[in-house]
Amino acid sequence: MPTDSKCLFCGENLQQTFIDLGMSPLCESYVSAEQLNSMEPFYPLHVRICGNCFLVQLEEYVDPQHIFTEYAYFSSYSSAWLKHAESYVAMVAERFGLNQSSHVIEVASNDGYLLQYCIAQGIPALGIEPARNVAEVAIQKGVPTRIAFFGEQTALLLAAEGKSANLLLGNNVLAQVPDINDFVKGMKILLKPDGVITIEFPHLMRLMEENQFDTIYHEHFSYFSFITAEKIFAAHGLTLFDVEELPTHGGSLRIYARHSDNLSREVGPRVHELRAREETAGITRLDSYDEFAEKVKETKRKLLDFLISAKRQGKSIAGYGAPGKGNTMLNYCGIRSDFLDYTVDLNPYKQGKFLPGTHIPIFSPEKIRETRPDYLLILPWNFKEEIMEQVGYIREWGGQFVVPIPEVRIYP
Repeated sequence: MPTDSKCLFCGENLQQTFIDLGMSPLCESYVSAEQLNSMEPFYPLHVRICGNCFLVQLEEYVDPQHIFTEYAYFSSYSSAWLKHAESYVAMVAERFGLNQSSHVIEVASNDGYLLQYCIAQGIPALGIEPARNVAEVAIQKGVPTRIAFFGEQTALLLAAEGKSANLLLGNNVLAQVPDINDFVKGMKILLKPDGVITIEFPHLMRLMEENQFDTIYHEHFSYFSFITAEKIFAAHGLTLFDVEELPTHGGSLRIYARHSDNLSREVGPRVHELRAREETAGITRLDSYDEFAEKVKETKRKLLDFLISAKRQGKSIAGYGAPGKGNTMLNYCGIRSDFLDYTVDLNPYKQGKFLPGTHIPIFSPEKIRETRPDYLLILPWNFKEEIMEQVGYIREWGGQFVVPIPEVRIYP
């Protein structure tokens, strides 16, 4: 990234490196058998931090339309994520009195994984999803979905149609927005005067504390602390009045926003407490970010030490999952089929293809029973409990699970 690059939010020059993970392919660009001998593009994974607003960010190397117009991630393949969505809908319906006269709009609604629970309760809902292949699955489920990238222009079009939101939400989309000001401006437009926004995103403080470097990939342009998110929303006339800390994705925040001139919802104590805790942790001091890169290098060394030792003992190792985070880890660590025989994934869209960069083959989970690996490396470690329950049968032949983050751990 050239040093004259500007901050995505405040426009300041970016000078300080947060982490440089070398070169990597797009993490969702799965390779077909016919493409194995073709050239594969790699892009820098060099993340910087703004010294003014402390937004951690990656430069836009690829047009988001190229990344998200057809997408390989379908939320409904995780039962834990479905439960998370269902409990969220029950909570917000009760807390904010949502009913048949309300309107819920979800940005980046994926395959209807969440809005299906609104529809089931009779709450009118609309999804906005840029990936046509994913949106079509939602539509087949009966979830009304607009195929579009969200921002100011989309919000103005919807507002002109008389569509606005009592509840406007976005889960794990904020990091994937290349123009954060345009996105939040769009949310401001689409929110009813007394409406509420909820946004969930991985918490930068947890990413740093637990060494979650594999959540960095080209599809994620930004990584947020609460303090920085609060600045961004405030700049567009939106006030964060509540926040929850969630266990999802290794530690996420769910922020609640309202129009700044809507004083009916007071700013709650959790906002003040988390802001103070982040300040104490050094989120607003550049020197606090210096140790992260060394922790990442040490994690790489420990994972390679384990894999080399296991292979020298003649052990077989397979992967579970083909998530974006796994592709960052495997490419950064140089782990290919010399270490990992294959990986499996529940998503048929990925089965029969190969991981980007490493070209490790992807099979259906039945492959595990066929080959009986000694170790199963869990790539989507944020779902490790769910996965260890699903494939606990590997213990029948003495198989063990390996979780690489925050450092290598073996689970019998």
